[in-house]
Amino acid sequence: MTSAAEMPASSGSTFTSHHDLKHTQESDPLSTKTGVYVAVHGHFYQPPRENPYLDAIERQPSAAPFHDWNERIHWECYRPNAFARVLNDRGEVVGIVNNYEYMSFNIGPTLMSWLERHDVEVYQRILEADAKSARRLQGHGNAIAQVYNHIIMPLANERDKYTQIRWGVADFRSRFGRDPEGMWLAETAVDYATLEALVAEGIRFIILAPSQAQRCRPFATADDPQPEWHEVGGSQIDPTRPYRCYLPHHQTTNPPYIDIFFYDGPISRDMGFSDVVYNSHHFAGRIGAAVRGDHRPAQLISVATDGETFGHHKKGTEKTLAYAFIAEFPDHGWTVTNFAHYLSLNPPAWEVELKPVTAWSCAHGVDRWQDDCGCGGEGGVWHQKWRRPLRNALNWLRDQLIEVYEEYGKQIFTDPWQARDEYIEVIRDRSPANVSRFLNRHQTHKLTAAEQVDALRLLEMQRHALLMFTSCGWFFEEISRPEGTQILRYAARALELAGDVAGVQLEADFVKRLGLAPSNVDIFMHGGEVYRQQVLTAQISFQQVAAHYAITSLFAHHKTPETRNSAIVPDHTGKHPHPYQKRVYCYTANELDYQLQRMGSLTLVVGHLQLVSEVTWESEHLVFAVLHLGGWDFHCCIQPFSGRRDYSELKEKLFIALQQASAAHTILVMTQLFREEAFNLQDLFAEERHRIMQLLSQETLARLNQLYTQTYRDNYGVIMAFHRDGLAVPQELQVAAEIALGHRCMMILRSLEQDITEPQTSWNHLVELEAIATEAKHLRCRLNIPEGRQILEQLIMRSLWQLLHDPQDSGDADIQRLEKLIDVGYQLNLGISLHRSQELYFSCLHNQIASLCLITGNHKQDSDQCAHLLKLGQKLAVDVSAIFNQLT
Repeated sequence: MTSAAEMPASSGSTFTSHHDLKHTQESDPLSTKTGVYVAVHGHFYQPPRENPYLDAIERQPSAAPFHDWNERIHWECYRPNAFARVLNDRGEVVGIVNNYEYMSFNIGPTLMSWLERHDVEVYQRILEADAKSARRLQGHGNAIAQVYNHIIMPLANERDKYTQIRWGVADFRSRFGRDPEGMWLAETAVDYATLEALVAEGIRFIILAPSQAQRCRPFATADDPQPEWHEVGGSQIDPTRPYRCYLPHHQTTNPPYIDIFFYDGPISRDMGFSDVVYNSHHFAGRIGAAVRGDHRPAQLISVATDGETFGHHKKGTEKTLAYAFIAEFPDHGWTVTNFAHYLSLNPPAWEVELKPVTAWSCAHGVDRWQDDCGCGGEGGVWHQKWRRPLRNALNWLRDQLIEVYEEYGKQIFTDPWQARDEYIEVIRDRSPANVSRFLNRHQTHKLTAAEQVDALRLLEMQRHALLMFTSCGWFFEEISRPEGTQILRYAARALELAGDVAGVQLEADFVKRLGLAPSNVDIFMHGGEVYRQQVLTAQISFQQVAAHYAITSLFAHHKTPETRNSAIVPDHTGKHPHPYQKRVYCYTANELDYQLQRMGSLTLVVGHLQLVSEVTWESEHLVFAVLHLGGWDFHCCIQPFSGRRDYSELKEKLFIALQQASAAHTILVMTQLFREEAFNLQDLFAEERHRIMQLLSQETLARLNQLYTQTYRDNYGVIMAFHRDGLAVPQELQVAAEIALGHRCMMILRSLEQDITEPQTSWNHLVELEAIATEAKHLRCRLNIPEGRQILEQLIMRSLWQLLHDPQDSGDADIQRLEKLIDVGYQLNLGISLHRSQELYFSCLHNQIASLCLITGNHKQDSDQCAHLLKLGQKLAVDVSAIFNQLT
């Protein structure tokens, strides 16, 4: 990176040590009330992508090579901002900055849940950043809350407004260990009813776009008891100060209020749509242009944009941000702050009135989420006439679900709506003990098992009724996009749960209403068809979960068939004491019986399974039978468990049928016994289906690898001749070379993985990998082995950790072997990333590595080891010059 994070020569700033960085970071005058303050706010958010039935995100091919878009954006944005590099002019790391420690931010609760589950290291860095910022900024942390699932608040009914705020606050408190001072409104959509709810729930401030203000005036004083209002409806409001917004219709001497910051519109727009954030010097210059020269004691330059701008939308710009925070802004004498801290130093001296209903991304109020207003059309030919019918259909469904919830909820909960508001406690922790505590606290009487299930179904129905209003469903140009489909899937789940509890049939009326929402895509025609084609087909039943378990059990390694061949005998209570248990997404599968027999190429498994939903506590006892005919052919049947005698008879008939070694006869008997829909490989959930497809392909791929390897060996001279003469190698031969070398490389990498702790053996593997890299370079072969890249990255990280964990016990040979491992990783041209290894080395550089080097004295052996450790840092592109200079 030549401009994003390197220290520009024109700035005159040069960092030579960690202590210099620390001094720069801690030199801000944070307790004064004067000067220029800068707040950069990042709104970090992803639309919820979880399958409503599995509580997990399934693979999204459009995000390749990553599993899904959350993972892709995480590696491009969320993680880089937690470990943002500051580089010198040689591209070496001189600092690693946690940007969350210096920027104001909100992170959507559903995204935070994903981070907590998938990268706890980054999740903890975000929590630590808030705590550190609070210590630096007199108790005011950088994090603010967000309305829970990004609904457009002015379009929500009053009860939903309060639940969204209460869930957002409770989620925030459970993570950051404190109450939020501010809250981010989805799309900054606001009206006075929303402000009423925010004030009632203790929110002190919000952040809005300058276009949302109508007029403002200074507070009354003795000299000016009736100050004049200034009309600022055209975005003319001064964003360098906070404002107080008093709630109307409160006839008191001290009416309730909320404080509002308006971000600087032009700079924020430039951050998203120009190149200003690609260079920290230019970024600071753009901020500086907004500083008012009117001699006011203090002013705040505040900007706000999508957090994903830094690293995802604009690659590498997290480095710009890091250097701006720790160098550029302090060099200008500006104090890096957040809104709560600035408010504590400089409370509002002006009041503001807002336009009635507004949002930052719609010029027509909030019509982008309910009308064909043109916003989001990107200037194309597609209409958004579907928006109003979609909104109407979901509003109708919400109202129908309210009736169900109140009628059945009052029989279970002392206060159904309070129970809903506090259900966030269960969403955050679905452990049986916590759910039981929640139900005990809210129940009208001691609930039976069936009533507990209904209680959780009702609450989940309401959760999905809120999720179906997620703003993303209306944001773009077409109802059939993934965002629109996703909110309809939430609606479908809510419908299903309502039917389970109350027996109501609402789906037909709902689909009829969706039929009034015209699609721009011919194959869908309208929302009703989107629902039929993309929503109904994604619904999942207990039978499908059981079929998934049954088929995948043939490929499980948790038990050998011999250990699973007998039924588990119930104890005196009639319960099975220790069934084999496995988690299938958000279901617990208790395997109560499992028997497997093989006959020639046929494999038959029959089992008894209890499935329990971890979300609603629903459970079903099911019987399954799977016939594997070999290869890709499976025939699976599921039916309810009707008793031990029936189950024993069914097993006996199936295994007798198998004895005839006829697939057709066995399938016929299965069909007669089950009389239910059959399942096959295609019915598995995508993640597991892909895994099994790979397993089933291994034998074929092994044969092909042998064939390609032999072809490569037989034609090596021919391929070399083509290269010597500068001719294009025939595709068949070039492909054979790439596959053969890739296969050979993977074999050695797997051996290296096993032998990494054996010095001589691992060195031999490295030499062989080096030879493969040389051969691939000569033949211009590109090794396409992502798994090999992952193995190398993990081996480098593992070796480095062992080396740094106790460098006193590590010899030069260990360091040299690690250096060669890194070299080989680059030579193979697999695109390895050493970011985590770099972070690990940097975290140890200024304490244990520096300490080791400084106490070596005149001992040549120790001095040599220190030199090797520092050269290793150079190989990892970490600036170690300061320690080198101290040694010399």
